[in-house]
Amino acid sequence: MTNRFFVIFASVFLLLCLPGAGQENGKITLRLMGDSTMADKDLSMENPERGWGQRLPAHFDSCVTVCNYAQNGRSTKSFISRGLWDSVKKDLKAGDWLFIQFGHNDAKADDPERYAPAFGAYRENLGKFIDYALETGARPVLFTPVSRRWFDDEGNLKKNCHGDYPEAVFQVAEEYGVPVIDANAITQTWLESLGDEASRKYYMWIEKGTNPRHPNGLTDNTHTNVAGARKLVELLLPAIVEVIPELARHVTDYDFVVAKDGSGDFFTVQEAVNAAPDYCKQDETRILIREGIYKEKLTIPANKEKLHLTGENPEKTVITWDDYALKKGSTGYEMGTSATSTVFLHANDFLAENLTFENSAGDSRDIAQACAITVNGDRTAFINCRFIANQDTIYTFGPGQRQLFRGCYIEGTTDFIFGFSTAWFEDCVIMSKKNSYVTAASTPRGQQWGYVFKDCKLIHNEKAVKVYLGRPWRPYAKTVFIECELGDHILKEGWHNWNKKDAEKTSFYAEYGNYGPGAASKRERVKWSHTLSAAAAEKYTPENVLGPAEDWYFKLF
Repeated sequence: MTNRFFVIFASVFLLLCLPGAGQENGKITLRLMGDSTMADKDLSMENPERGWGQRLPAHFDSCVTVCNYAQNGRSTKSFISRGLWDSVKKDLKAGDWLFIQFGHNDAKADDPERYAPAFGAYRENLGKFIDYALETGARPVLFTPVSRRWFDDEGNLKKNCHGDYPEAVFQVAEEYGVPVIDANAITQTWLESLGDEASRKYYMWIEKGTNPRHPNGLTDNTHTNVAGARKLVELLLPAIVEVIPELARHVTDYDFVVAKDGSGDFFTVQEAVNAAPDYCKQDETRILIREGIYKEKLTIPANKEKLHLTGENPEKTVITWDDYALKKGSTGYEMGTSATSTVFLHANDFLAENLTFENSAGDSRDIAQACAITVNGDRTAFINCRFIANQDTIYTFGPGQRQLFRGCYIEGTTDFIFGFSTAWFEDCVIMSKKNSYVTAASTPRGQQWGYVFKDCKLIHNEKAVKVYLGRPWRPYAKTVFIECELGDHILKEGWHNWNKKDAEKTSFYAEYGNYGPGAASKRERVKWSHTLSAAAAEKYTPENVLGPAEDWYFKLF
């Protein structure tokens, strides 16, 4: 049979109504069995090879689990003889989906361990897999093998690279009434559209001296690299979702995925940022960061505008480094505060969600300041993020810049929210870890707004029992707390002048509607602080402080 396209269904309704068709706790499990084109690859020695099954998890949210049993060099015959099929049978449960794709190695007639004739052992083995899956209540899906990248001297794709094996897959699917995805036809259509030269960049074509794993270079027209594995998934995914409609709501749409296990486009966040387009004029660049500890010093330069970084889990997706102010740099001099940040953000129109930004340097006299992040961009936002450090955790660097922190957790010791920018903190938890100061604003003279904390909760550990809301790093510092819950660690005085008597005249420190044991009356606070009137407090809105919502690329208020 030829020209069959994407998906053929036969008795699909019966499959969907098998016992266990509902997913436990809303989870969907996909179990994959196949050969090297699908398999997870060894990540040592900078191996760029990836199977499409290794890349598949990056395209789904956490409700979908992908278990990949595929292995290099396996045929239907050797998958059984090597015990891999036993592993699948041990794990397979009712309601699971079982993806089956073989053919590349079954065709190797000179290898008795693997050879399985298309209309003989190959068909029989596919039937064996399906029989067991159906008996278990699982739902098998057959795939024809993905095409080899074989072009002739005239640049024409050789379409008969798998002989009778795709036809055998269709016959088995028809016999058992199970869905089949024609990966062979899908990938051949794609390869033809690209042509010989353009398609090479998706395969294991490596120039000599460019990769330590293949020092003499490599020309491989079967196995895909990172970009090729991603492309195969993008090609196959519409057909997969057509077979399994409930997957549609779990498909993620990110430009890049960062994952330490090799299932993404990159291993580090910096690689993904570097790959984003410069000075993006329209659409954002969306980067998903899978769970993991990313020990890297990250710089997001000014030309990487409209970046959207999303962590998989705010507590388990951590960007961390450990520089500190008194550390000797490469020149032998101390680094100083400004060089310590784990993350340097210099781009406008930036959004981060569900991430932890950490400086793990610790808190001792020989460390001093150690920033988790320096924010030096306008219209930047952090939603449900965590900022972990000690002294100088968040440095809001840019005068006149506007920054939003919503639903964040921020912890530190001294002046751990400091700097020049206008910043709005909403529904944030602010954790003090020792007797000191929460904020150290340095609002430039003439800048209308400084720091505004709205509906935040200020908490502390056992070492922090005497804490000030803030002190002025520069004379015209502005900080306001509105309707915040203040813990019992906040001193009745509220504010400190940093031993700068003149700063009492120029700084603007104010409160409105705060509550909790750390809240105090006007007469208990320092005389030079302010209590806002209701009318004045009403002016403190995100739109007024941060500018009109339409000015922000990310519409967050």
